[in-house]
Amino acid sequence: MIELRFHRDLYRGESIDEAVKLFGSVARFELAEEPAHWIVRVAADANEKTVANELANYALGLTLRERGAK
Repeated sequence: MIELRFHRDLYRGESIDEAVKLFGSVARFELAEEPAHWIVRVAADANEKTVANELANYALGLTLRERGAK
């Protein structure tokens, strides 16, 4: 299992949720919160590191898109 930590000042929680939903068919996810971070634990049968990296990239892209739309 890989743990990703997304700093709340940089990432939108909604973007992380959307990314997790999109990747839900290829991995299992556990979500948690800390005062300064959103936590996503990624478990996949194959290519776990690739799935985690793509999820992080997608969440960042969504965050940037939403911030640019304002």
